Amino acid sequence: MRIAPRQSKRCSRRAPSSDSLVVTPADRLAEALTLPCGHVLPNRLAKAAMSEVLAEPGGAPSEGHVRLYERWARGGAGLLLTGNVIFDPRGRTEPDNVVLPGGRAHEAALARWAERTHAAGAQLWMQISHAGRQASNQVVERPVAPSPIGVKGFGPLFRVPTALEPDEIERLADGYALTAETAKRTGFAGVQIHGAHGYLVSQFLSPRTNLREDAWGGTPEKRRRFLLEIVRRTRARVGSSFPLAVKLNSADFQRGGFTEEESLAVVEALAAEGIDLLEVSGGNYESPAMTGLTTRKGELRASTAAREAYFLSYAEAVRARTDVPIMLTGGLRSAAAMAEVLESGAAQVIGLARPLCTEPDLPRELLEGTTTESDHAMPRVGVKAADSMLQIYWYRRQIHRLAEGKAPDRALGRLSTLGVAAAEQLGLSKPRNGKAARGAFRLAEA
Repeated sequence: MRIAPRQSKRCSRRAPSSDSLVVTPADRLAEALTLPCGHVLPNRLAKAAMSEVLAEPGGAPSEGHVRLYERWARGGAGLLLTGNVIFDPRGRTEPDNVVLPGGRAHEAALARWAERTHAAGAQLWMQISHAGRQASNQVVERPVAPSPIGVKGFGPLFRVPTALEPDEIERLADGYALTAETAKRTGFAGVQIHGAHGYLVSQFLSPRTNLREDAWGGTPEKRRRFLLEIVRRTRARVGSSFPLAVKLNSADFQRGGFTEEESLAVVEALAAEGIDLLEVSGGNYESPAMTGLTTRKGELRASTAAREAYFLSYAEAVRARTDVPIMLTGGLRSAAAMAEVLESGAAQVIGLARPLCTEPDLPRELLEGTTTESDHAMPRVGVKAADSMLQIYWYRRQIHRLAEGKAPDRALGRLSTLGVAAAEQLGLSKPRNGKAARGAFRLAEA
């Protein structure tokens, strides 16, 4: 089979092919995928996780979550991944995270979120996360981590964490699994363990942040134990037919950190445990490779721009070692490039995040062939530090518009958005739940 050549961006309708051997990019994206557990994804497009910052004061999902995910579900992606769902209050990334306090306090709200998303046409999977040392000091007074290594380059925003005791580590591993069990019980179609972007699992994996010399650190095998224990305990609670995914860094992109070779060894171990989907990413707060802006000027590297996908080379390396299905997120914008990735076998699912904040119908248009690429453009003012904050808050404001039932606003002011960001950082404004939010943020997906 061959991929049809790239067309102009907009077309009135998808023209039928006169050559039965030609598979159009839209055809490729529309193919269903059967995961190792037997679960079927209806197409190859997924909404990757982004922090919604919409929870009720007690941590329950809000009606805003429901409206937001209904809107994205109508947009055509077969799979929607939630933003961080936190099970330990010490693991919050920012105010207004969904936080599950234990017991069944929020289960009615969770069930409504899942049911209405599924009714709108997409599968909803819960991303389970813990910030570890990347918990803002505005929401967590005593953060915890594998070792007492603070986040550098953010001034007083993050406190130096307390090293976890072995029994605490055991309880945290159980916490991920119990949360996955809650997700299944309340109607979510699958779960993803967040093991990337410098959060707690990623901290255990990296020799830069895990200096332990016990059963949970000291060698690559011991550093990966925490993640593997989470996967094993989760599988024991949700069963073999429930989709279990992991999001993993290709590398930390920092000297002395988690390397690609170590990451590939972790992938082999995860494949042996029988995970159903691996989403590949990279970086952390100190080195945010997941945004794609990796040059000093805050621009895409030429090689990345040419291939669109930020982590394609790593996905190809994973494919050479295992046959675990891969979700590739970051940078892909054209149907032709997405289809080429799928055709090559480097990935089986294409993740989209930021484009869906301003183009919520993009997946459906790609699947129908009525558009051939996203016209998404990141807002910038030309100063890297300002651009990073601008983009976090600009996309958040778009998410909140969708959650309120409004259309995206591409003309949303950049300077006014920076003003909102500055006010929150200085504690001059309050987030949705009314708590001071100074310094609280999360790096959004690219």
